[in-house]
Amino acid sequence: MTQPTDDVVSILRNAGVERGVPVGVAMAAGVGFGVAFGERRWSFPGHDPQVAIAAIESDLRPRWTWWSQETPALLTAAGVRVAACWDIAAVHRLLFGEWHADPARTWAALNGLSSTALPADGQLDFLGSGVDDGNPESPVRADGHLRPDWVAGGWARSADRLAAWAQVALHACTLQQERLDELMVGGDARATARSESAAEILCAELAYDGLPIDIARAEAVIASFVGPRPRNEREAVELRVRRDAAVLQHGPEGDTTDLRNPNQVRSLLMRMGIDVPNTRAWRLEELRTDHRVIDELLVWRKAERVATTYGYAWLDQHVSRRPTGGRLRGEWSGSDGAAGRMTAQAGLHNMPADMRVAVVAEPGHVLVRADLGQIEPRVLAAVSNDAALARATQDDDLYAPVAKRLGVERAVAKIAVLAAMYGQTSGTAGQALRGMEAAYPVAMQYLHAAAQSGREGRDVRTFGGRCIRMWQTPFGLNERDERATEASRGRYARNAMVQGAAAELFKAWAVTVRARSGPTQARIVLCLHDELLLHVPIENGDAAAALLDRCLQEAAHRWTNGGPVRFVADVSIIHAWSEAKP
Repeated sequence: MTQPTDDVVSILRNAGVERGVPVGVAMAAGVGFGVAFGERRWSFPGHDPQVAIAAIESDLRPRWTWWSQETPALLTAAGVRVAACWDIAAVHRLLFGEWHADPARTWAALNGLSSTALPADGQLDFLGSGVDDGNPESPVRADGHLRPDWVAGGWARSADRLAAWAQVALHACTLQQERLDELMVGGDARATARSESAAEILCAELAYDGLPIDIARAEAVIASFVGPRPRNEREAVELRVRRDAAVLQHGPEGDTTDLRNPNQVRSLLMRMGIDVPNTRAWRLEELRTDHRVIDELLVWRKAERVATTYGYAWLDQHVSRRPTGGRLRGEWSGSDGAAGRMTAQAGLHNMPADMRVAVVAEPGHVLVRADLGQIEPRVLAAVSNDAALARATQDDDLYAPVAKRLGVERAVAKIAVLAAMYGQTSGTAGQALRGMEAAYPVAMQYLHAAAQSGREGRDVRTFGGRCIRMWQTPFGLNERDERATEASRGRYARNAMVQGAAAELFKAWAVTVRARSGPTQARIVLCLHDELLLHVPIENGDAAAALLDRCLQEAAHRWTNGGPVRFVADVSIIHAWSEAKP
């Protein structure tokens, strides 16, 4: 007989569970769920996990501790949205700079065990080492590794196992917190871990809610590039041949060049007297007005991208139809495994600008869009503690005071700041950099130190504690290639320190908006680099716009520990995404 949900809440309340304390949880449909708090754990067989967790969340609001985004994805699908969590996979990526963050790997890293030869399910103990002589009902083997059968799903076989799995997750959380406290970084690494964890909840919600799409508008955009939806494969082939012919008609008669092969395209251009080292878009753009075939080729490329990546098949596969319109859905991750930016599948992060006309608020709603302004130089001012650059951030346009200080035009000042962060040293950028060295020495030294670490192959850590891995110089390179590899690492490191920190601030902002958006009924439907897009009831549009700025100031104050850097966002209330200022 299962305990009533009220009894489950009472058990945890009497144990001392309260708002914000870590509580481990593991659940499985048809089995029940298990929770752990401190040194105690409880198993609840037969319970509907989502109903029980919703009740605990409503009454106690703990910081749920789980292994990965898989758990909030299940909760979100059941209509349960929790406030806070500790996501062990997300924090592992933060601490160790690795993408792979399964329980076996994260546990091994936290306990100083080898992750290169993790035990696998079904291994035989030929040497008689006795590593499996322990209790098979314990998730941890005698050698300290997690049991591979548990990692493979054995943790969900019973409610008692769920409780044990929740307790191991809670212990992993404690070990991660200890590691975070040891980091020597400018920001609050624990706060970063909490933000990164909340971002994984947001990712689960983004994947479930989807981006509102007007399907009729989307089909019209696709048709404008590739023609009407083909009724069968024969018509699809005819449309493709017709698109190709618009380019090939300018070449030799009967030419059979495969326009999808860059080498063949370059050969075609050479036969027409156009000699280019490659067929990259930026290079062809320079010749667009000189040769008709170049213009046709660039038009073809745009149409081909729509046809193959954002065409009718993309709509059918990723956009669900509903009475109020469509929703584009794809998987989301809180970290790309490098500098830590959020990423998405199904074309959500690479949608052509032409398609934005189809991202439309549903009836009775508006989109509220906010784009962080000049985020990277403002972040540089914060993480480097450069007082002079921090003063420049007080302007809406940071580049104006920088230009005045450098004694150059605004355009040159912008080049100088970007060159500093991206490691560009030649041409106009190189000249402008010399002024940056004199005007903002603290910020420049911060970037130089990061670049030097990168050149030497040493990993770096962002302001908030993310480990940015450096790659090793391949063996056997000549001296010139070795120097090129070192220089490349240096540029990567200096930029990653800024981009990584900017990603931390962005996510802190996004999860703050999520936490404060209840009264406005706003839902975040897109996180794109430095841009947030909310879907809001029309009567709450102004309130949501004001909320975005308040949350930015709140998140920035916490993230910079009350530092003097000012962060700004351009906020607009729109009906379609295409209406936003570019």
